Amino acid sequence: MTYGKSRYIFALTSLLIGVASSAFNARAHPLTQGSLDVVIRADRVDVRARVTLEEVSVTNMLATRDPLRPPPSGASDEAFAEHAAYLAAHLRFTADGRPLTGRVVRVAPPETGTAGAQGQRAIYELEYRLPASTDASPSLELSRASKLELTHTVLTDVEFLPGMKWEASYVVRIGQVDRAASEGLLLVTGKPLDFDLDWSAATAGGGGQTTARIDRWRMIGEYLRHGVHHILTGYDHLLFISALVLATRRLWDLLKVVTAFTIAHTITLALAALNLIHLPERVVEPMIAASIVFVALQNVFWPRTARGWGRLGAAFFFGLFHGLGFAGGLLDAMREMPVSSTLVAIAAFSVGVELGHQMIVLPLFAGLKLARQTRADEAAKDRLSLLAQRLGSAAVSLAGMFYLVVALRTSFAS
Repeated sequence: MTYGKSRYIFALTSLLIGVASSAFNARAHPLTQGSLDVVIRADRVDVRARVTLEEVSVTNMLATRDPLRPPPSGASDEAFAEHAAYLAAHLRFTADGRPLTGRVVRVAPPETGTAGAQGQRAIYELEYRLPASTDASPSLELSRASKLELTHTVLTDVEFLPGMKWEASYVVRIGQVDRAASEGLLLVTGKPLDFDLDWSAATAGGGGQTTARIDRWRMIGEYLRHGVHHILTGYDHLLFISALVLATRRLWDLLKVVTAFTIAHTITLALAALNLIHLPERVVEPMIAASIVFVALQNVFWPRTARGWGRLGAAFFFGLFHGLGFAGGLLDAMREMPVSSTLVAIAAFSVGVELGHQMIVLPLFAGLKLARQTRADEAAKDRLSLLAQRLGSAAVSLAGMFYLVVALRTSFAS
């Protein structure tokens, strides 16, 4: 074996070890998702939060005094109350820079008999007020504030993997009492959500907003960024698309297989957004993991047949399941939004997903092409491409097998 070839083998073997080790003890997406309905009154801010059983269980297990509490305890009334208190403390409101103090008003666990653990949502009613005035801190009435800022620190102090934090996101509807609310906004970790206040025509009473308005450009920007972030932190999708790229030789091959994958996941994402199709996570997650294993092993054992119509069919078929996995709980969090607003948000999210894909696909494809150019003749180029395809796909298949085992265990346990 030549020194040059051994160097490539060493590099790709290191990639295999790195990818496989990063997958251990990991799920594909370290995130939780919910929705917030915020009503701003003259003397307080009312929040109605909808959260999943998964968020309750994960948060209580990771962020409370009893870190070894098993996930099933997330279904108890005590656990819901504990999580509500945690959420009230980690949703942060400020009015003109002055922090508001939150408390739990009411906790409503999911109704018994609702379909599927992932479809069940607890509802919390929270209340935020400005603290009482002191000599050092004079009083500021909320009705005189000009700007309200919302941030959150949910699970920011908990590591998913070394150097990787959990991500919590919330679909937000916010507005002043008896005035049109802004809906479809997205609250994510590390990015404040600002709302300008105008009390000139607002009243102090009333029950809440009767209408809602959409800032479409703001919504598009937020969901586009969220789509990019979702892909760049979604190991399962990155592994699958990398396996597809490893088998390509020409730009035309790359274009065809990525287009097939894109069309497929766009179809199911749109159908899911319209509530026309739904598959439980216990089906979707194993299929996504299986797609990684199938495509990667095809690259390893049948590398010269990992192109053509068979590969396009595999990319399309498995892309249907990836489409259902892209939005995760985001679609369920958006159920209360009008269909038109949901479609705008999903379209922007989909564009972000594709931009995220291209950030991975193009550099990887270009790197493989440049590596081929280090060989003088076509035979040597083909041997190098075959070596990279097999070793790189072996790394991907190991990670995919781990995800498959975890997904199957989770599915059978639920």
